[in-house]
Amino acid sequence: MTKLFPIPANHSLRFSLHNEIHARPPVPLKLPVSASHLALTVNEQEKAQERLHLASLCQRYGVNPPPIDASHFIASFDNFLFHWEQHGEFSTYCFYVNTIDSNEPFAKPALSIAPIDWLDKLVGHTIVAAHAVILPSNDQQPSTENITHYFEGNTAVGAKMTGGDALAFTDFRIHNDGFTRFVIFDKKLQSQQAGRLLQRLFEIEIYRVMALLAFPISQELAPKVSQYEQRLSQITTTMALPDCDDGLLLDQMTRLAAEVESHISHSQFRFGAAEAYYKIVEQRITDIREEKIQGIQTTGEFLTKRMQPAISSCKSTSKRFRLLSERISNASQLLRTRVDISIEQQNQALLTSMDKRAKIQLRFQETVEGLSIVAITTYIISLLHSSVKAVHTLGYQEFHPDVISGIAIPFVLIIVAISVRRLHKVIKKID
Repeated sequence: MTKLFPIPANHSLRFSLHNEIHARPPVPLKLPVSASHLALTVNEQEKAQERLHLASLCQRYGVNPPPIDASHFIASFDNFLFHWEQHGEFSTYCFYVNTIDSNEPFAKPALSIAPIDWLDKLVGHTIVAAHAVILPSNDQQPSTENITHYFEGNTAVGAKMTGGDALAFTDFRIHNDGFTRFVIFDKKLQSQQAGRLLQRLFEIEIYRVMALLAFPISQELAPKVSQYEQRLSQITTTMALPDCDDGLLLDQMTRLAAEVESHISHSQFRFGAAEAYYKIVEQRITDIREEKIQGIQTTGEFLTKRMQPAISSCKSTSKRFRLLSERISNASQLLRTRVDISIEQQNQALLTSMDKRAKIQLRFQETVEGLSIVAITTYIISLLHSSVKAVHTLGYQEFHPDVISGIAIPFVLIIVAISVRRLHKVIKKID
């Protein structure tokens, strides 16, 4: 009896991550075999629809459908083997049969045995469609004429693969039926080995096309990035002039930055995906372990020569946009600094002007205060004079109004001045 050891609670992703290494296993194949492979781009809504469509195929043949969260499915349907996989941007459908005409292996491909009405309702858009056959081979290497026969006279590329256990060829062309073709000659292939080789060849075809989805975007954006670089150069040149309008330049720079960032946000995913897909292509080419056949270009040589310029163009365009964004950011920062300095100078001038006005206002206020003291004194003396005059009229001749008023003026003036100053001190304390 196995002893269970107490361990801490499992991470929520422990088992799914552990089993990921076993996901999408190669299909063990009975040789010889004919295969048809479809890759369709799908969005999130179409992914849900294709699961229902796949379930309808299983129901037709009395096979249990895959779980709702499954990303791959393998099943035998009467006279053919079926393999489905769902990836991030696309899904693949592969059909395998063991009935082959060695002379004309593509006359009746594996896809011909699939239900036509079901195929017509597949969701998504076809990005890759390929037929492949694995044929028995004698000890002699097939001649170039025999190889090109399978590709309607087109020049084929290929090599010995998997350590010499197979010879594989293709022309990387879409034929009249809308499919590309792969021909594999079996030397000493095992069942699992044949499945891995076929899967890798199909993946090379899919990922090379997916990688090249970014190339039209690169061609479209290359002239635009040149225009943006020229506009930035004009703005920075104008910035160096002594009488330039910094506000206008900052507005132009902001619009340029918005346009550049918009293109980056719309294209960055595609450029990143192209680089990732191309790395997978390079890895799959390494996995098939090609050995060159004299006079025939290998798959790796062919794809590197054809794809490298396109991928380099995508990388170059993406890099130019990133560098342009950094340059715009640096120039914008410099321009904002100049605008900030200009605003600070204006604020300093405004503060200086306000300080002068405050001083003038203070002096004017002091003048007004002096006048107000005189006015208050005059008013008080006037009241005093009227009061003394009234007393004088009543018969008190010793109280002469003019004399008393004149003597009281300096005393009243001093008292009023002191009172006003104390009042100002109280108000300042309140502030």
